[in-house]
Amino acid sequence: MTEDGRTAGFMALPGRTEDRREAFAGALADVVRVLGLDVPAGSESAGGLTWEHGARAGLREVWRDGVTLSDEAFDALLRAAVHDPNPSFNRQFVEPALNAFGHRRVQAALLAYLLTGTDPERAGAARAWYWSALDLRMPLVRAEHPAPADDGTDVVNEWYEAALREFVHNEHVDVRRCVLPLLPLRKSSYPAELHDLVDEAVAIARSHPDEYIRHRVEDQVGD
Repeated sequence: MTEDGRTAGFMALPGRTEDRREAFAGALADVVRVLGLDVPAGSESAGGLTWEHGARAGLREVWRDGVTLSDEAFDALLRAAVHDPNPSFNRQFVEPALNAFGHRRVQAALLAYLLTGTDPERAGAARAWYWSALDLRMPLVRAEHPAPADDGTDVVNEWYEAALREFVHNEHVDVRRCVLPLLPLRKSSYPAELHDLVDEAVAIARSHPDEYIRHRVEDQVGD
């Protein structure tokens, strides 16, 4: 992702180290309920993998055919994106929210999760942020109450500062794993008062016991 928040080239994000499937099942059930989807339970109970696959398939049809989303749908989509255990499939919730409600509102909601959520929610918000600068390519997905267009540049800058502080001060491994790949580690990306924090973030990552974090930081700053 570039310094202005646009996606330059997608990189792999790590999976969770904790099993959060139950939380995701509840979030996905909310999306299904709000959108009025009819998802058969299949051979497993609601929340099982068969039901989840059916719900995801139903959502793909909704996005393709077009839908008008309420504010309740926005909240449900963002919650599902944050709790989705799959760092690729969470795009299925972020992208329609972007198209209906705009970059600023989606990014502001993810920033709120980063600032005030539980550690799993903070990690999930970082994973969802990965998709938050996508171009708008779902013209049939609209908001019930559309907001004026806005690029949300100030929210992106707030995210970078908050993510830098989170990486340095939060020792939760999933949070650090998910924040790091999208975190600029050049001092030029931050005001002067945060330059020491950039150095601290690099030092933490380089000496971290987690192999992914140690390798990821070298990809970003070099030897």
